[in-house]
This record gives sequence, structure tokens and C-alpha cells, in this order.
Amino acid sequence: MSVRVEKQGAITTVVLSRPQARNAVDPATAKALADAFRAFDADSEASVAVLFGEGGTFCAGADLKAFAEGAYDRVPAEGDGPMGPSRLLLDKPVVAAINGTAAGAGLSLALACDLRVIASDAQLIVVFVRVGLVPDAGSLFFLTRMLGYGKAMELALTGNPVSAAEAHRLGLVSAVAAPGELLSTVTELASGLSAGPAEAYALIKRGMERALSLDLEQALELEAHLQSLAGRTADHQEAVRAFLDKRKPVFRGAE
Repeated sequence: MSVRVEKQGAITTVVLSRPQARNAVDPATAKALADAFRAFDADSEASVAVLFGEGGTFCAGADLKAFAEGAYDRVPAEGDGPMGPSRLLLDKPVVAAINGTAAGAGLSLALACDLRVIASDAQLIVVFVRVGLVPDAGSLFFLTRMLGYGKAMELALTGNPVSAAEAHRLGLVSAVAAPGELLSTVTELASGLSAGPAEAYALIKRGMERALSLDLEQALELEAHLQSLAGRTADHQEAVRAFLDKRKPVFRGAE
């Protein structure tokens, strides 16, 4: 089994489970990943997903052996590529727990998540240039927007590794944790998210994605539209009541 799914309450953990191949993604793993996230998206009891790599590597990227054997010769359908990020464009938050090297399309997969926490001994590598390829699976999109043109170009052309501390300084990850504390740190983060306003999360994600291609006037219009939707949710109404009652709100999402 190349992908394992574990559930604990509202948290679904999707585990890349090919440690013998440094969790490199072949076609079967790509399909299993897509299926796992589709199931998570459809699960009404699941509110947050965690993506993790079994063993000492988060994900080494697409499986070069599968490339050599012609497994990726065809043009993939949308979301059906070896690491297409569209499977993570969900309404629910997804957190990457980067326990080891995230390289190439494995880095793309981590960047497609909403939040990233990295172990202090892990690293990120835009490795494509080392094998004569172009950053793909979303890396061109995410890196230029997260880092700006200059730094993204530097990493893409050199293929130099980025340490956990540098990744945090650059804003590629939200936090750095000691290796033995990575999963507990991510679980605490995911637990906090699972108790939050699910409908607001969905609107925030939708807005953030669309705002990347808008000018200021368009962004203000988008904010007004999304805020009108958020203002009518049960979670917002509960938050107002809790504020007036001087208590902590209990969010339940759409009911």
C-alpha cells in the first residue's frame, strides 16, 4: 500500500508509505493520493487533513524509475498527474508535516498544502534542474508567489537545498519543530483548526486563491461578496452570541 489513511476524530492523516523509494510518487501512488483526498473532502466528519511521509523522507518527488519506463509519457488529465496540486484545492485545511527532504514534485505537493510545519533537520529542494527538467506540479506557481521572482529563479536554476531554518525565514513553512516533536506540533495545530469555523475556512481559501489574479478593486469586490456569505453562516452567528455572552464560541459548521 503506497498511501495509508489514518483517522483520529476530525483529523485525517494521509501517509505516503513508500519508504523504500523515499516516498517517490509513481502512477499508483498518485491515484491513491487523489483517492485519499477525495474521500477526505467527502467525509462530513473530517475537518482537517495532515500529509506526512513515512520514514526519513517526506517525498523525493516523482518516481524517476517510472519515468524511465514510460509511465508518464501520456499527458495527464487535470488532477491526474504524478503530483498535481488540484487534489489539495479543497474547502478544508490541509497541513503538511515535512519530516525529511521534500524535493521536486514532493516539494510541490507540500507547497500545495495550506500550512507547512518542518522538522529542524529536514530540507526543501527545487531539484528539477538536477535532472534536466522544469519545475512542475505547481512549483512555478507557488514558488514565484511565495518567494518572488528573484529567489524563486535562484532556487530553480541552482537546485540548492533550503534548510528548515531558511525555509521558515523565507515564509515557505509556518513553523520549525524538533524531529521528535513534529507530529505532536502538527497535531496540536490541526486540532485547533478542527475546532474552527469550517465555512469561513472554505471562503478564506477560495478568496486567497482568487485574489492572486485580481487588482485591488476586484479584490475589494471579492471580499465584500465572501464576507456577505460568511456573515450569514451559523458559525458567525454563534461567534457573535459568544462575544455577547463572554464565552468561547462553539463552531459546528454547516448543519
